[in-house]
Amino acid sequence: MQSTPQSQYDQLGGEKGVHQLVDRFYDLMDARDDVSELRDLHAKSLRVSRKKLFLFLSGWLGGPSLYIEEYGHPRLRARHLPFKITSLERDQWLNCMNQALQEQIIDNELLLMTLESSFSNVADHMRNAPDEA
Repeated sequence: MQSTPQSQYDQLGGEKGVHQLVDRFYDLMDARDDVSELRDLHAKSLRVSRKKLFLFLSGWLGGPSLYIEEYGHPRLRARHLPFKITSLERDQWLNCMNQALQEQIIDNELLLMTLESSFSNVADHMRNAPDEA
């Protein structure tokens, strides 16, 4: 009997693991001086951002479609259009997310590499403004 491969959501630790990743990501974004442009795009309180990223990642990683249930289709790029996102903000976002991933995924190199690549693709797709010269 062949077993069904675990979703990335399950491999990450399910609801608890996704919450851990989201919380670490936003804690890093809030604490690191080298990501101030990214932090400035967010509200003073990160409570709503944490909730929405958790809801989105749950479904995106193969778990429950919580974001869609609450807000409808993510329309990720459209929802980010009001914010100026250049390569700088993309890279700052990825630096925080990759650090959070690397701290959390210590025993599954394939999952880590796959998620870093997937997040890189999504983050690059969010760019909506030219880089400043």
